[in-house]
Amino acid sequence: MFTPDQTVQHYENFPVGSFLLPKAFRKPIAVVYHVARYADDLADEGDALAQDRIAALNECSAELQRIELGQTPLTARFQALSAVVAQYQIPLQLFEDLFSAFRQDVVKTRYQNFGEVIDYCRRSANPVGRILLHIFGFTDAKMLAQSDGICTALQLINFWQDVAIDLKKDRIYLPQDELAKFGLTEAMLFAGQTSPAFARLLAYQCDRSRKMLRAGSPLGVALPGRIGLEIRTIVLSADRIISKLKAVNYDVYTARPTLGSLDWPIILYQAIKAGFVKPSAPPTCH
Repeated sequence: MFTPDQTVQHYENFPVGSFLLPKAFRKPIAVVYHVARYADDLADEGDALAQDRIAALNECSAELQRIELGQTPLTARFQALSAVVAQYQIPLQLFEDLFSAFRQDVVKTRYQNFGEVIDYCRRSANPVGRILLHIFGFTDAKMLAQSDGICTALQLINFWQDVAIDLKKDRIYLPQDELAKFGLTEAMLFAGQTSPAFARLLAYQCDRSRKMLRAGSPLGVALPGRIGLEIRTIVLSADRIISKLKAVNYDVYTARPTLGSLDWPIILYQAIKAGFVKPSAPPTCH
């Protein structure tokens, strides 16, 4: 049974709130991260029943309501969040969007088309970027839209990287209509072997995700100093994962790509270098 205080270790492709950011931002981002990760783990970790997971996530929403009503949340993590929300004027709806996506993960395991996947990303990923921009103090419409593009791409890239992992949870984020279009069935996915058709499908998904990533990447140049450097590092990390997927011919069953100690110096160098180029030339990292 998953307990609310259980700590689960996670590998992160795209670490947020790293040492690259000014120190003043790290604590509020850590508060936001721990709330989001806690809620995500309620949906995913342990062996709790679906109704218990939903109930726990509903309590997270109840804590948001207490904050909205000016009441003191019951738990320390939401008390900390309340202070951050007040200081940076973060819309509470962004957190509720996250919780709604996590509740969806408990009950929805298939996606009929790409539009359904994008709607999930709109709630599971985009709020994180928007919350960060509120903390950074940059919330104009163009920057929010660029952030949405980056965050959606990050979520999608995680999906394509984690196809085999999600299958173990009986989850398939690859759209059902696109599986059929490429001549694939769920049985083929569960067989655990990368076929030419599967490689073509993942290549298609990765190409589409990379276009979204690069469309949003000018945000990393528009944001100043170390904030921009952090965003460029995240974008380049995602781009590098796509390149690694291509390098193994999209065989996520036996060669799931991750970023290691040798990747980060290259990514950081490229991120610093990209800060000196025009936003019209999005960074790449191969």
